[in-house]
Amino acid sequence: MTTIKKRINISVSKELDNALLKLAKRDQVPQATKAEHLLRFAIEVEEDNVLNNIAESRDTSSSKFVSHKLAWR
Repeated sequence: MTTIKKRINISVSKELDNALLKLAKRDQVPQATKAEHLLRFAIEVEEDNVLNNIAESRDTSSSKFVSHKLAWR
C-alpha cells in the first residue's frame, strides 16, 4: 500500500522512545503520529524564534513607525 507521506528512519534513546510511547498511548494515537505531531510543533517553535529574532533586530530607537491607518489603507 502506498502512502502520500515520506517515511524517515530515526534512532532515539530508550528514554525518548518510552516518553513517546507513553504520550502516544495517552492521546490514543500511533507512536509515529505522535512523533510527527511533536516534530511539527518543534518546527513551529523554531520558526517563531527566527521571526522573533528578525523583529527584535528591527526594533531599534531609530525605527520608523507607520500608523495603523496608513498601513492598512
